[in-house]
Amino acid sequence: ALSPGSLDAALRAAGAGVAGVDWVMQGENRAAFGAVRPPGHHAGPDQPAGFCLLNNIAIAARHAQAVHQIKRIAIIDFDVHHGDGTEAIVGGDEQILFCSVFQHPFYPFTGAEEPCTNCLPVPLPAATRGSQWREAIKAAWFAKLAEFAPQLILISAGFDGHLEDDMGQLGLIEDDYVWLTEQLRNQALKSANGRMVSLLEGGYHPGALGRSVTAHLKCLLAI
Repeated sequence: ALSPGSLDAALRAAGAGVAGVDWVMQGENRAAFGAVRPPGHHAGPDQPAGFCLLNNIAIAARHAQAVHQIKRIAIIDFDVHHGDGTEAIVGGDEQILFCSVFQHPFYPFTGAEEPCTNCLPVPLPAATRGSQWREAIKAAWFAKLAEFAPQLILISAGFDGHLEDDMGQLGLIEDDYVWLTEQLRNQALKSANGRMVSLLEGGYHPGALGRSVTAHLKCLLAI
């Protein structure tokens, strides 16, 4: 569904990611968060899908490559849905490591089979709670992230896996998002001069979304 303001909103959301990349690249230990809508990670190279018109995080990654000559970019997607559009755009690009964790089987019913060599999917069943979510992520991502040593970390920050959000059926709480953000910040400090850009994806329960974003921001910005 589109309205007269949809294109302008989508352009501003994608532009926020580009602006965030430009800002963090101007100094060290910089992190930015884009409180944007519409989200982006279902939008593919030539079509919108699932509330997404333009793929904000993929556009930010391509901008980092083209303008700032970044050779190793990690994209971390923790939305409850698989970022199929992001994978369609960056899959096979060995300069990008795409790490995604999502409920499966669930919309868009992709991501679990035959991922590209630069993709690290973590499909998890409905009713997964934070402890299992953390263990699965730890096993699948952290060693390879350290080996890849990203020069920039981009985050598709979807909070619709929260226990209170009925868009999905995972059972995450704010502390789970804080834990993952801390791990990513530690990696950014080791290999990316602390540079991270996080863009909002899903999250549809206003209370849970507000608390989760606040917790994510405080950790992202070390405040």
